[in-house]
Amino acid sequence: MGRQTYQIPFGAEPAKRATKGTLIFYDSFEQIEDEQLERAANAAKARSFAHLVLYPLHEATVKRLTGETASAFYKRDDRLHEWRKEQNIMRNVSVENWDGKRKKYTPLEAALRFIEEKYPSPLFLYLTPDNANRFASFATFEEWIVRIRLVLDEAPGRLHPRLEKYRHRWDTVDELLSKAKPEERNGRTDSQ
Repeated sequence: MGRQTYQIPFGAEPAKRATKGTLIFYDSFEQIEDEQLERAANAAKARSFAHLVLYPLHEATVKRLTGETASAFYKRDDRLHEWRKEQNIMRNVSVENWDGKRKKYTPLEAALRFIEEKYPSPLFLYLTPDNANRFASFATFEEWIVRIRLVLDEAPGRLHPRLEKYRHRWDTVDELLSKAKPEERNGRTDSQ
């Protein structure tokens, strides 16, 4: 295939992207209420994310990470699909069922590699405070925190030392929404 040349007028600036990256809500969704899902969707819309991905964990993964039991994957997956269809906040919401297809324990690092290949960057991982502290305790945390950013559902009462060290790489939802333009804080823009 031959090369083509393009002429660009002097002083032309590249168009700014209206949307950016992907917000991945990584959780078992056993304890997550619809209000928390709406809050994540509002944060994704306010910060102009291209995608909101709900990533439910398989029962084996939940058991290994937290020591707790979770209901069947298909029940939690169906509930998320139902919420996705009913919500009117963000258009591009998807439920990732890769963990359910594997039908076994999936390490967080494997899930992040899969997500990194499938969804557009930059990646923001939406976590509850407990999951954020667990993630910070992993040996590979420092390798991943420079490649992704974290969004915490709320500020943790007790911070893992690595979360303190990398405080500049994560925000809470409230901080994320406060950085949004005032008209976008409610998940709406003037054009709606």
